[in-house]
Amino acid sequence: MYGDFDSVNKNILSKYKELTNIHKFNSEKDYTDTDIAIKLAVELDATEIIIIGGIGTRLDHTIANVQSMRTAIKNNIKCKMIDQNNEIMLINKKTRIDASRYSYISILPLTTEVTGITLKGFKYLLDNKTLKTGESIGVSNEQIEKYGIIELKQGILIVIKARD
Repeated sequence: MYGDFDSVNKNILSKYKELTNIHKFNSEKDYTDTDIAIKLAVELDATEIIIIGGIGTRLDHTIANVQSMRTAIKNNIKCKMIDQNNEIMLINKKTRIDASRYSYISILPLTTEVTGITLKGFKYLLDNKTLKTGESIGVSNEQIEKYGIIELKQGILIVIKARD
């Protein structure tokens, strides 16, 4: 675990100390804990990163954490951020989605433009669509088949699975 742990419950932290290595950072720093942890995971040749606690009441931190996930995708590392109601990931290539535990799937462009978006296995389909930042057409879709497929040609999509 990596971070400054300035907002974590001390009892929870002590339990995790028994399970994993803890790397503590100074709370006054230029980069967020998530950004530092993702960069370190890249240096350590991680194949997958799961961020727990990156979605919270501080919207600025949540948005920064989503943007920090870009480092992982640029290094071909699977990365997702989860809490009790959401799973967020970035994709830049054809991806199979299993949303069986979630009610809604939303796709939003992280890059200025995402081209060639095709959705299969969802209630609302897209065929070779281009999404630009600021467009909300990808919000609150529903998966209707066991697996959904999201294809894209260029750009990065934020994929959000939501329970509520």
